[in-house]
Amino acid sequence: MTPVELSRTVLHAVRRAVDGGELDVTVPERALVTEPGPGGCGDFATNIALQLARSAGQPPRRVAEILRPHLAGADGVRDVVVTGPGFLNISLDDQADVLTALVREILSRGAEYGHGDALAGEVVALRVPYEVRAEVVADAVVRIVATQGGRATVEHGEPVNLRPVPAPEDPAPLGPDAAQWALLHPAPHDRPRITADHLVQREGNPLFRVRYAHARIRSLSRNAARLGFTAEPGPLHEPTSQVSTSQEPTGHESTGHESTGHESAGHQPTAHGDARFGHGAGRPYGGPLGPAADTAPAADVDTGTEAQSGGAPRRTPVTTPPPPLQTPLADHPRILAVAATHRAPDRLARHLVTVADAVLPFLPCVLPRGEEKPSAAHRARLALAEAAGTVLAGGLSLLGIDAPEHL
Repeated sequence: MTPVELSRTVLHAVRRAVDGGELDVTVPERALVTEPGPGGCGDFATNIALQLARSAGQPPRRVAEILRPHLAGADGVRDVVVTGPGFLNISLDDQADVLTALVREILSRGAEYGHGDALAGEVVALRVPYEVRAEVVADAVVRIVATQGGRATVEHGEPVNLRPVPAPEDPAPLGPDAAQWALLHPAPHDRPRITADHLVQREGNPLFRVRYAHARIRSLSRNAARLGFTAEPGPLHEPTSQVSTSQEPTGHESTGHESTGHESAGHQPTAHGDARFGHGAGRPYGGPLGPAADTAPAADVDTGTEAQSGGAPRRTPVTTPPPPLQTPLADHPRILAVAATHRAPDRLARHLVTVADAVLPFLPCVLPRGEEKPSAAHRARLALAEAAGTVLAGGLSLLGIDAPEHL
């Protein structure tokens, strides 16, 4: 069960309680499902009881107790616990299956993942001034509204209903992609920066991180094909009994990513994530972001091994990736709906940065290491990476920006 599906399950529980006469409320359009906060438990939590308490005329915790049995009886839900003032903490049958189902959905739907019917049948009339940023924003809104089943038209005239802060100068010298990003990434009330910073290929440039992440994922897919395997959703790590502890050759090279020499099982996460997924101590993504190369021999990939004093490297078991990767992928449909409803392509642009920053630390552990043979876990990691690449490519396309195969 994905977070989106769980949100629907929560709403169904509310509807059953209303239909049964236990609650006298209007069923909301959506239920927020997040990771449990401090004091919480389980896989996910929702504040739906706090949201409904006022209209129900009952304390939040009482509302939560009413909803709990309806939610606990839903398919895929193992347990529901009420904590704090009325938070519902939900444990699912198998959380690994949630990620697998999410990846399958993304890969099967491709560029249409996240498309919905939030604006089905609606015609959105956009009236904009004769100004370059307004024109670019309106053009992106037309595409985003279409993902939600609506149709947007662009007109010039009063009263204007889409007027972002104008660009201080002509963005054309930045080139088409950087110019689009410079005008769409800031919120409508923020003045866009028309500077060469958007062209710098460094991790401080969010546009570069998004496009670099996509290019690296495409590079991994090409290298996987050379190794003779393709993506297949499933568990991301091998059973403990199958994790090899044999010594491996030390003379490997990195393909498109620098090896850090710090990926020990006991290494603590840095400010940018978990060192087990390719981070170096104090260096995001394991070192300076280099080109997404795919020209080296297919077996010469980043191994992520750790150097042992007086001996050869030892394999570090790869664990399930941290929630920051699963969460933004699952949240993509909601972001698209919000961007369409509020005519806000900046929401989508910032979401793509979140996806890129979540997937980049994971990429070094996707391909086999050293003399390791491709396994089901490698196919699953590649599937997760390609799912992130699908979201990045689809989002960039909606913003009118190229998703490069090479960078």
